[in-house]
Order: sequence, then structure tokens, then C-alpha cells
Amino acid sequence: MSKTLILCDCSKSMPLNTETFDSVGTVKCSKVNTPLGDAEMQTAAQLLQSAADPSTTCVTCTEEQTFFAELADELSLPEPTFIDLRDRAVWSDEGAEAGPKSAALLADGLRAAPATKTFDITSEGLCLIVGPEEVALPAARQLKDFLSVTVLLSPGSDAPEDRDFDVVAGHLKKASGALGNFSVEIDALQQVDSSARGPAVFGEPRNGAKTTCDILLDLRGETPLFPAPEKREGYLLADPKSLPATHAAVLEASHLVGTFEKPLYLTLEPSICAHSRAEQAGCSKCLDVCPTSAIRPAGDHIDIDPNICAGCGSCAALCPSGAITYDDPPVSALFARISALAEAFRSAGGAAPRLLVHDRAFGAELIALAARHDRGLPAKVIPLDLERVSGFGHAEMLAALSSGFVGVDVLAAPTTDRGALDSELMLAQALSGDSDALRILDPEEPSALCDALYGATSSLTEIAPVLPLGNRRQVTRLAVKALRGEQADPLPLPENAPYGAVLVDKDACTLCLSCASLCPAGALGDNPDKPQLRFQEDACLQCGLCTHVCPENAISLVPQFNTSDAALSQQVVHEEEPFECVECGTPFGVKSTIERIVEKLEGKHAMFATSDAARMIRMCDDCRVNAQFHRENNPLAGGERPKVRTSEDYFSKRRDH
Repeated sequence: MSKTLILCDCSKSMPLNTETFDSVGTVKCSKVNTPLGDAEMQTAAQLLQSAADPSTTCVTCTEEQTFFAELADELSLPEPTFIDLRDRAVWSDEGAEAGPKSAALLADGLRAAPATKTFDITSEGLCLIVGPEEVALPAARQLKDFLSVTVLLSPGSDAPEDRDFDVVAGHLKKASGALGNFSVEIDALQQVDSSARGPAVFGEPRNGAKTTCDILLDLRGETPLFPAPEKREGYLLADPKSLPATHAAVLEASHLVGTFEKPLYLTLEPSICAHSRAEQAGCSKCLDVCPTSAIRPAGDHIDIDPNICAGCGSCAALCPSGAITYDDPPVSALFARISALAEAFRSAGGAAPRLLVHDRAFGAELIALAARHDRGLPAKVIPLDLERVSGFGHAEMLAALSSGFVGVDVLAAPTTDRGALDSELMLAQALSGDSDALRILDPEEPSALCDALYGATSSLTEIAPVLPLGNRRQVTRLAVKALRGEQADPLPLPENAPYGAVLVDKDACTLCLSCASLCPAGALGDNPDKPQLRFQEDACLQCGLCTHVCPENAISLVPQFNTSDAALSQQVVHEEEPFECVECGTPFGVKSTIERIVEKLEGKHAMFATSDAARMIRMCDDCRVNAQFHRENNPLAGGERPKVRTSEDYFSKRRDH
């Protein structure tokens, strides 16, 4: 569908090269206006109305976004699309060379965004305020007209005379949940007794009280009730000694009534989760990294509470099996977006681009400040905006390099969760072979950002780009082979990497195959025809289940990445000769194991004291049963079967017969 571009050069401060836009597709450019805004309202209105299809209008600047949105509403026209070419491309010391980047950003902005999956959270305004009476009671008086308020005071507090809201005393023992669904447990609960004459007093304390609420306002000034409290929706934490902080929390609480939409950030596939098998512990990376404790064990797999999840994406970045995938946007859409940026840049005549991944809050603001007050972004640095960057893992970094970028910089904000980001960077650097090509930037001011970007180096050269299709593990293998080729030796990886091999101590392994039966990814398998342990390296998650379940401690993990095709097929890592039944010759069991059992039991155990009894150890299942059945003192033999009672027996005893 053709797009109509409304162009403005911001008082001739933006050298727009519209010829590069031809590579984007069917776009129709307006004349370059100087400027567009309140002073040129009539011109702006004409541009909006002149489009053949108003729904396809695109404004290539966000400076006047509010103005254009209001103007379109007054003209009863659809709100146009907005793409920032000024701060991200043209306002730069290299703005004259930013044509290919402008084309790439334009192509990215015109892509249809995938629909966001959401669910509804309903808050009826039930608010529990916890804190000292000198702070909690004034907060309750401010909120009583907006919310249904209950105040929890500390034991020993005086009962208030105010009955406009509920007041109890007690100790908050435990809290769980999120906005619209908090559950709290209170010990030493005391309710106000105001029935008697005189001042109100608290009644007798009772333990184990439970209740629910929609909003939890914590004014205690103590340790927060939840990890990462700023990410727990509906939980408002404020310092009772700070009047502005308390007022801000009260104001925010007053607005938390109604039905809210929340994105479903993650998709879970429990069947491939490697958390545990048969009560044996396996992978716990997502549990360890989740800042909000939204992930909890649920048998052999994990479970995610979408109400608590804050969408940082760290768990999806670390999940070795792909059981957790980020869905806002889906990882496939992100791979496609990265590839399209590189392709559009090349089509417009650019070469050797570098990707800058940033969030839409701190990162976007820092880029705008750098454009206005410093050197701006280099012409070959293409910004990619995400809601948050903490889930941008090694697969995404390698996908960018294999798509044609010579470097990837992740711009971290002060509030960015670094639990997964740092380890994913180390893994991506080891897989790509260039530590300079991949970086995490955490500048404190625009000048530091410009210095880091203008001084970037990379030993990577442009390669024939590949299309990143598949899941994260498949894209990683595709990217590594494109970047490194087929290496003679496996690439060493950092500890706890999700790729690697298993090392089997053949002297200790008894081929019991416990590891093969519990391997969640099928990397370890057996051969039904002979005693063999097989291993497929590409499928191994390095979850550690095999090391935990092995009774002989014969297995250890080796983090590495094998680029050869041999990693895609099963290889025999240990095998032995089968033992042949001494009666029928049928192979069964492992020869060394049977011989070891015979050595330990023959003549040394009461059940195998005789040679005939010991000989049964060397028999297969069928022959062993047959030998036991025909031996003297047959353990399977029973007494004489009782006589079957018939009708004649019954009638013969009747007196009337």
C-alpha cells in the first residue's frame, strides 16, 4: 500500500535526501516544508487532506506529534503515522550522509506491528493502607472518597474515632498477588470496638486472619513486601518521611480503579521445559533471574503468573529450550525487523551498518538530547527501539550480525535489569569471535553516548546476509555458521552456556540409561538393539539433569558449540557387549554388569549359594522364570487348588430337596 510522506526540514536544519526513499517501496513524498506546526496550520491541514488515502499518511518527525494528532481529529481524519527521522538520523554531524539510514528507519516505521496479546485486570478500589497512624490515617482521609479504604496500624496503636473508613491493628505477616488480586495474612488482628461508651478501643488480637484487596499502599518505611517493588503493579511504596513521595503514592492509588489491559508478555510451552524430571532438579535459570518472582515451580515444569510478570524478558533470553518465549513482540517479529533494517540500509546504498538497541524511555530521550546538544548518531548507526532491552539476548545479537550489521550496541538504562543481559553478551561474544562487535553501553550523558558510538570498532566484515528464521536456538546455529564457518574444533563457551556436550566416564558408566530416560530434550538416547548411550549435541540444553540423576556420577557437562553437521546427529558416546543368556543365547543386559553381579552374589548370598541358583543370574527373563518353575521348591508353586463348588453341591445340602 502506498504511503504519503509529509516532510519537514525543521527550519532547514535537516538535509533530507528523498531519493533514498525510493528504495523503501511505494511512497509518495510531499514537498519539503519549512517548518510545519502551529504557524503553518493551514498548510498542515492541506497536506493531511490531500492524501488519496488519509489512513496511509506518515509524518517523518515526532516533534509536532500532538499538533498533528489534534489537527487530524478536528478534520475527522485518521491519525497519521509518525516516524522520527530527525533525532535518530538527520540531526547529526554526519546528517548529510544519513540517507541510507533514513530509508532503513522509514522502512521499519512503515512495517505493520504485530498485535499485542492482552488480558483484563479489574480493580474495584479495595485499598489496604499499611503504616504508622500519623501517616496512614491522613492518607486514608484523602482516599476515602475515591476508594474503599482499610487502614492497618501497628499493634499498640490508639483506635481512631474516625469511622469514615475501616481501621484495624495487627502485624502484616505475608502478602502476595498484584493489582486487583492481592492476598494478605495478618497476625494479632484487632478490630475497633466502639460499641461501649467512652473512647474507641481495639478488641482482642487474633492470629491467622486473611483478606484480599486490589491496591496495597505501603507507608511503613521498612523492607518492601515484594522483590522489585517498583515493578509490582498495584503495590505503592512510599517513604513516610517524604511528604512529596506520600502524596504521589496517594494520587496514583486514587486512579487505580476500573478495568485495565495488561500485555501477555510471555508464552510458555511446559512440555519442553527442562526444570526437572522425576523430582530431579534441572534448569532453574528463569527462577533465578526473575526480578519479580513471577515464576514458580509446578512439577516437572515452571509456571508464570501473568499478573506479576513485568515483562523484562530476562527469562526468555536465558531459557535454553525455548519453553519461555517473549511475545511482546514475538521473537520471530523481532528477527524479521532486524533483517529488514539491514536490507533496507543496503538497498539504499549503505554499507557496514551498526545496530543500536535502546528502550523507548531512557534510550530515546538520550538519543534526542545527543541530536540536539551534541554530535548525534553516526550515519551508519541504526537505532532499534524496544519497550525494554533486558530480553535482548545472544540469539538476537547474533541474528543482527548475520543479517549484515558489523556491530551491535545495547543501550542500557539505569533501571535496566542486567541479570541476563551481561551473561548473554559474554555468550554472544564467544560465539561471534569478536568482543568489540558486541557491547553494552551505559552512558550517563549524551556526550558519552556520542563518544562511544563514534569510536566504535569491529573486526567483523560484511558477510552474505542470512535470513534469521526459526526459534532462537536454530537462529543461533544459522548465525554462528554464517559468521565463523565450520570450525575444526568446537568453540569454547562460558560456564552455564545453553550449548555443549556431555563427557561420559566409560569406566564408571554402567549403561543404566537413567540419563536417557529423563533427558528433557532427547539429547541422550539409547539403542533398543544393543547396550549403547547415544548423544546429539545440537539438542543438549546443558540443564544438568543427567549429571544429577546418574547414580555413578559418570557424566559431566562441557560448554561448547560444535559448528559441524555432526552435532545434528546422534553419536555413540559409550557402548558395551551385551550378555547372552546361558540357556537360549538371547542377548540381554550389559556383559560387564552381569559379570559384576555374579561376582558379588555367587556363593556369597543365601539365595545364590548353589551353582544352579547362581546360574539363573545369567539367564534372560523368560528362561529365569522357566527355571524357577521347574526347580525343586518352586517358589511359584502353590497348594492344591480347592474343589470348584457346583449347583449339585448346593442342592444336596438343602433339606427340601
